[in-house]
Amino acid sequence: MSQRKHLDDFLRGRIIGRLECGRTQLGVSEELGIIQTVISRLWQRFQDDGNVSRCYSTGRPQNTTPNEDRYLAVTAKRNRRSKASDPSRQLSSATGTTVSRQTVYRRLRHIGLYARRSVRCIPLTATHCRL
Repeated sequence: MSQRKHLDDFLRGRIIGRLECGRTQLGVSEELGIIQTVISRLWQRFQDDGNVSRCYSTGRPQNTTPNEDRYLAVTAKRNRRSKASDPSRQLSSATGTTVSRQTVYRRLRHIGLYARRSVRCIPLTATHCRL
């Protein structure tokens, strides 16, 4: 899977400069080999607040992509009795991304799949049923 690549400040300045000179977004995207939607979003942000620098987010970036999260969910739903380490191993063999058991547990919890233990109950007797 391809990883996301961010534009550096110099390239952002070049894009904004060409758009200010009157070139179209499509022309700039073809010239620089960048998707037109990226240039559109950059131009819109520049017009809104006059800034083109990246907004840095706090915290550590996630280890898995949304596609890998969906893969974890599908593998966990296929085998409901598997441990969290099983989807981790399957993801590692399929995509090469290694994630911990705890990460798989968090991703599945976010989706709505929780770990539950099946409980064996003592069968009720006839007196219990009457009561």
